[in-house]
Parts: sequence; C-alpha cells; structure tokens
Amino acid sequence: MTSTHAFWLAGRQVTGEDTFDVTSPWDGRLVGRVAVPDDEQIEEAVAAAYAVRDEFAATPAHVRAAALDHVSRRLVERTEEIAQLISAENGKPIKWARGEVGRAVSVFRFAAEEARRFNGGEAQRLDTDLGGQGRLALTRRFPKGVVLGIAPFNFPLNLCAHKIAPAIAAGAPIILKPAPATPLSGLIIGDLLAETELPAGSWSILPVPNDRMPALVQDERLPVISFTGSEKVGYAIMDSVPRKHCTLELGGNGAAVVLGDYASDEDLDWAATRIATFSNYQGGQSCISVQRVIADASVYDRLLPRIVAAVEAQVTGDPGDDRTDVGPLVSEDAAVRVEAWVKEAVEAGATLLTGGDRDGASYAPTVLADVPADTTISCEEVFGPVLTVQKADGEAAAFAAVNASKYGLQAGVFTHDLQAAFRAHRALEVGGVVVGDVPSYRADQMPYGGVKQSGVGREGVKFAMDDYTYERVLVLTGLAL
Repeated sequence: MTSTHAFWLAGRQVTGEDTFDVTSPWDGRLVGRVAVPDDEQIEEAVAAAYAVRDEFAATPAHVRAAALDHVSRRLVERTEEIAQLISAENGKPIKWARGEVGRAVSVFRFAAEEARRFNGGEAQRLDTDLGGQGRLALTRRFPKGVVLGIAPFNFPLNLCAHKIAPAIAAGAPIILKPAPATPLSGLIIGDLLAETELPAGSWSILPVPNDRMPALVQDERLPVISFTGSEKVGYAIMDSVPRKHCTLELGGNGAAVVLGDYASDEDLDWAATRIATFSNYQGGQSCISVQRVIADASVYDRLLPRIVAAVEAQVTGDPGDDRTDVGPLVSEDAAVRVEAWVKEAVEAGATLLTGGDRDGASYAPTVLADVPADTTISCEEVFGPVLTVQKADGEAAAFAAVNASKYGLQAGVFTHDLQAAFRAHRALEVGGVVVGDVPSYRADQMPYGGVKQSGVGREGVKFAMDDYTYERVLVLTGLAL
C-alpha cells in the first residue's frame, strides 16, 4: 500500500510532478503516496466537466443507474480491502471501517434507484383559472451545472459517496476533492467508476491541496458547491461565492436527552451503553457523535455511574484489531487540541470522572460533569472522545439546554412518551430528532443536515439531488384537458 496513487482526471488516471505522503495516525507508517494535480491538470478537469455538462444531463437514466449499481456491487466485492485502507489512513477501528463500506454500498444503490425514478415530471392543470384554459404545466428538474464536492477525513469513503452518487444520479458532472489526510478511500471510487460507461469528463477525483482550493471555489464554471467540514471553512466558502448554490454540512455538539420517564434499570442501561458507544465511535470524530448528555434530575444519579462504567468498558488501541472500539484521532495535533480543551474545562471547575489522558494521537474516552457553560468544550464541537453530562429539571429545561448552542445538527431523546417525542420534534432547533436513541443515528437515504451554525441544505441521496438541480416548467397550450 506504499506505491504512488494516481488521481482521476476526466475519468482517466493521471500523475503529477508533486506527491504527498499519507501516514497512519496509529503508528505513523506510510500508507500511500499520492500524486498532486498541477494547475493545468485542474483546469483540464474543470474544462472537461463544463464541456460535458449538457451531454451528461441528457444521458439516459438507465446508463447512470447501471454505473451506480456497478459501483455498489464492486464495493461489496472489495469490502475488506477498502475497510483495511480506511482503517490505515484514518485510524478508524476496522469494525467501524467495515460498516462505513457497507453504508457506501447502500448510498450507490439508493442513487441507482433514484436515478431511475428521478425527473419523471409532474403535470399540473392550469385551467383552474380562466386565463389557463387549455394549458398544462409539466415540471421537470435539470442539473444546475458542475458540482464541486469537498469531502472530510472522518468518513473518507462514505462522505465521498454522498457527493459523487447523487451527482451522477442527477446527471450533474462532479469534481471531488477528498480530504488531504485521507485521499485514498476517495480515489478508490475512481477505480470503480472507471469500469463504467459514464461519459469522459463527467467525473474527476482531485487531491487538491487546501491552499489551492480558493481558485476552484471561485470558478464560475462550478455553480454548485457541496462541502462537509468545519463551520469556519464552510461559511468562508459561502461568503466568498454568494451567488453560488452551497450545501454545507458542518459541525455539531450532539445532545442526548434522557427524560424522567426513561427510568427503569433496563432503560438506563440501554441509554448508557448507546451514549458511551456513540460518544467514542470514530474517536468521537463524527458531527453527530454524542458530546452532551442532558439527564432529567430524577434519573441523573442512577444514569451517571452507568455512563462512566460503559465508557470505561470501551476497548482502545490498535484500529486493526477487531476488538478495538476506539482508535486514534486523525492526527496528534487533533489529540493535543482535545487535551487542551479538557484541561481548560477542569481548571474552570469541571469534574473529570474518567479518561483525560493522551498518548500521541490517541485520547482516552473521557467523561466530564459540572462543566461551566462558557468553556470551549461546552460551546464548540470537540470532535474527540469526550462527553459532558449535566442535570436538567424537567423536559422544558432539558430542551432549552439542547437549544442553548450555536449548533443544531441532530439530537437524541430517550423517552417512551409519544407526546414528548412530538414536543421534542417541535421544540428542538436541530435538523433531526432521534427518539429512543442517540443523535448519532443516520440512515443514508434520509434528509441529513442542520440549522443555525450546523449548515444549510440537506444530504441524503434524493435530497442532495434536489440541491444539485432546479425546476423548469414547460407550459403546453391548446390542449383539450
């Protein structure tokens, strides 16, 4: 896995003069060397995508669907190989890496299904008013143009899939930029797309360095930008191109609310296990990992020790070991930042209940209580295996605590009360409410995205296709309706 990896330019493999190394955050070994496109190659990819946009939009649905089905099947066939690659470059425990491949399989399958039924047209009689007699409106969706997809490191395969698959399904050419820390998983999608009959130029996968992205973002030939990453970078992109369509899937500090009716021993054991697992999976490097637990005062004292015990039961270590639950963060710098935020909270009066230790890029699963509201770890997205727990006096106070955040991605509410579930759905300022579980649940076909500083627009195959396209109305005249 240490050979030089070519990138994909307009459907063909190409190398450049420059390369960079991808190393394992677990042990520092070289995972792969990746070729970097130069300015001329980037321009060639953009020009090719722009030139093919009309042809690709008119490509028969069965061609696009067949290509997407092919990628889905090939991902199944290469699951173990790709999972090992994800684990090596990302540090993700192998069991979670296998799950990520399985999700990408579904994303491409969902996209194939949507390609077959998308854009079927909706007819609307216009003779409901005198001026519309004999007229019929037919509405269809057409691609807005070439999509620039910018993917993050934390799900290096599946979040690339969430950019590429909807674009192909909608007939929109795409240029994908994988994350610099984890480009290999995205590049492997190119291996599979190259086996299909998609038009040359309809897709490119370019590991462009971050400092050369502003020119791509500004390019008028790329009218749609789909970005997943940090709040700071996402809104800087949107602010720099106010006339473009931007879908931004940004950060969060996901809250899990445990209401007073969720009170049996079985209930609290389940909640604690789910909270512990999903505050630490991916090393906490998920936008919807559990960062905050808000527990009703009536169950707090019984829940807290269960959470601490469940967190301490998480197996840490080598991500290549099937038993490992929590591997390293993506880099030592990331772990150092988490360490500093925990230290700040403790010095401000927070109680450290477990964890708090760093070893290189690895940070021990950590639980904090009594965290002051103005500390960084209370206000920002930690993106690490750290959990804060607080007490709330009743449902209204718990929901207010969820909303006392600049983020609003997803929230989990542990309750058996159907009315409370609907009240949560109405009251919580988030893009998704998960009842009976943590906020970390995501089905790849559902709408996914946030409010407030968590972004704009929605992912999920069908919903991303809507973002990549616009409605165009055809009015037919002189019909005998």
